Amino acid sequence: MPLLVIVRHGQSAWNLENRFTGEVDVPLTPLGREEAHAAGEKLRGFSFSHGFTSVLQRAIETLSLILEASGHPDLPISRDKALNERNYGELQG
Repeated sequence: MPLLVIVRHGQSAWNLENRFTGEVDVPLTPLGREEAHAAGEKLRGFSFSHGFTSVLQRAIETLSLILEASGHPDLPISRDKALNERNYGELQG
């Protein structure tokens, strides 16, 4: 049976500051990297055929860390702007 796993990116710099990130491309914090690694550890043992991510660095790095920790470092990945977070206008930042 096919399995779809959806994971939100780890904590970003603006999440830490309680700011709306939206389309702004902010990096992960050290905690965000730890969260991504922990998610990967929990997904170890699952079999995946493909990974998908937005084009924002926080999502790309999260997926990379998850794949490394789960034992799937060479999984094919598709990046698409359609998966980016929405634009919150003046609320961003």
